[in-house]
Formats: sequence, C-alpha cells, structure tokens
Amino acid sequence: MNDARPPAVPAHIGALDVAELPSVVFSHRSLMWWGTVGLMAIESTVFALGIVTYFYLRSHADNWPLSTPPPALLWGTVNTAILVVSALPNHLAKRAAERLDRRGVQVWLTVCLMASLAFLVVRWFEFEALNCRWDSDAYGSIVWTLMGLHTFHLITDTWDTTVLDVLFFTGPLEGKRFSDVSENALYWYFVVLSWLPIYAVVYWAPRA
Repeated sequence: MNDARPPAVPAHIGALDVAELPSVVFSHRSLMWWGTVGLMAIESTVFALGIVTYFYLRSHADNWPLSTPPPALLWGTVNTAILVVSALPNHLAKRAAERLDRRGVQVWLTVCLMASLAFLVVRWFEFEALNCRWDSDAYGSIVWTLMGLHTFHLITDTWDTTVLDVLFFTGPLEGKRFSDVSENALYWYFVVLSWLPIYAVVYWAPRA
C-alpha cells in the first residue's frame, strides 16, 4: 500500500525567520503614526472650520468685537512663547525615544510635561482676559469655541505625556512605549502649530 502523505519538510525550509526584525518601529512604519496623522488631519479641518466661521461672522457685523474690547495681548503672547519654546524639549524627547534612550526620554519628557502644565495655568488667565463670555454674543461664542477646542487638545496631550512619563520612571518598559513617545511628540507639534493661527485670529484679527 502506497503512502500518499507528502514527504516531511525540514523546519528551516519555508519558515519565515523574524528573529532579526526590530521589536519597535517609528515614523510611517508604525500603525500608531498613521493613526496620529489621521487624527491631526481631522482636527486640522475642525480648526479650519472654526476660523472660517470666525471670519464669516465678522463679515456680517458692523463692529468687531460686537460689544467688548479685544482680548488683552499679555497672556496669549506669554502662552505662545511657552509653546514655541516647548518645541525644543519635545524634539529632544522624540530623538531620545528613537534612540531607545530611556534616560533621555525621562529628562525631556518631564520638561515637556512642565511646559504643558505651565501653558494650562496661563490659559486660565487667558480665558479671564478675553473680555467676553461664551454666551455674550456671536463674537464671544466663536472665540470661546476656538480657545476651548485648542485647550481640549492640550489637556489630552498633557494627560498622555503624564502617563508616558510615569511609565518611563516606574515600569518595566515594552519597546512600543518608545514609539508612543515619538508619536506623542508628533502630536505636540500639531498642538503648537495649530495654536499659531488661532492666536493670530483671537488676538490680532480684532485689531486689524
């Protein structure tokens, strides 16, 4: 009786050896990178729609702002300086993560966290200095909407940074945490860059 079974194949033939593949990847090779880029694209559209709405409302008003003076420049300008300066430690944290340098991540991620907390404290004074309430009129509503949207993004990124910073100081680390720091830094760039046109609209457009 003939044996119909195929001959046995040695284990090393036809098997894919993945032992040399890296355990963590960065940039476009990471699924998290694509998710972050997609989120930034969506949120950029939201900010753009808010800014277009601002100028639409302004085009239909005889006076702008409608019933209050423009917001004071001090706190918004201070926060802009904080955000721009924070881009440097953010970049250094990203570079450290991509080198798998745990100590470097600990240092620069902590600096980033301090900068984001400082920004949130100053943001409180910004809201106090807007000279309008969110329900005072159309001007107040759109200004608070723009400021609120950006503040929400800042809070979520501050939370992410806090969690990552704690993990890098306390835990055993999986390699993907370094990738998480890199993508968190990418999102912080978005927080910084998205603020610049909002700052111009909220603080300088009423003076133009």
